Amino acid sequence: MMTALALGLFVGVVLGLVGGGGSIIAVPALVYGVGMSPAQAIPTSLLVVGASSLAALIPRLREGINWPVVLLIGAAGIPAAWGGTAIGRLLDPNILMLAFAALMVIAGIRMLTRTRETDGSCSTGPNRAFRTCAPKAVGVGLLVGFLTGLLGVGGGFLITPALTLFLGLRMKQAVGSSLTIIVINSVAGFSAHAAGFTIAWPTVLAFAIPAILGSLVAARLARRLKENHVRISFAVLIFAVAALVTASTVTA
Repeated sequence: MMTALALGLFVGVVLGLVGGGGSIIAVPALVYGVGMSPAQAIPTSLLVVGASSLAALIPRLREGINWPVVLLIGAAGIPAAWGGTAIGRLLDPNILMLAFAALMVIAGIRMLTRTRETDGSCSTGPNRAFRTCAPKAVGVGLLVGFLTGLLGVGGGFLITPALTLFLGLRMKQAVGSSLTIIVINSVAGFSAHAAGFTIAWPTVLAFAIPAILGSLVAARLARRLKENHVRISFAVLIFAVAALVTASTVTA
């Protein structure tokens, strides 16, 4: 129980600081720290990360949310999450964990890449063009939704760069929009996993409550920290966790 409390707090802090990435840490934490199977950890992660993202979103509401983009990505992500869940049930748990490790490496590399801010077709600026924006937003939603269902990730580490680089949103608006999409995807993914899943409420609450509190505090502190330092620290962390997941899976 103490391990669940500590790991939950850590996941919430990561989510609040980075605006995503909490689920990349949550599933390995639940599997290797708390002792859940991947089948238990994935829906539990979605439940916890969805609630923590909602909490982290509250301090960022004043920075604005691009609702048309959020609704497009969220709507596309719901059926994709169900499809990802169906495929995940057919795969060996070790394959899922190795896929998770590969995804973590991609996320780490992405965090080390500086995000360039330019107003694009999905922005609220003068370059906005909804007809051009809509197909791209749907494509992002399908990809992120599928990964949410397959691996239990909210997709924040993919959504934020997709919103800025691919769809042209400014970073401040992208983070709030990303958290909103994570909430939608987490609900969709959890609903797909809910059949036959019994929630271990003591463990979930021990993980979720500190995660929610940590995300609230960290989201407020994030404005005082240098973005560069946060990105590099997070990248190093997930490279280390990816190595641990790979080693544990291969030697199991």
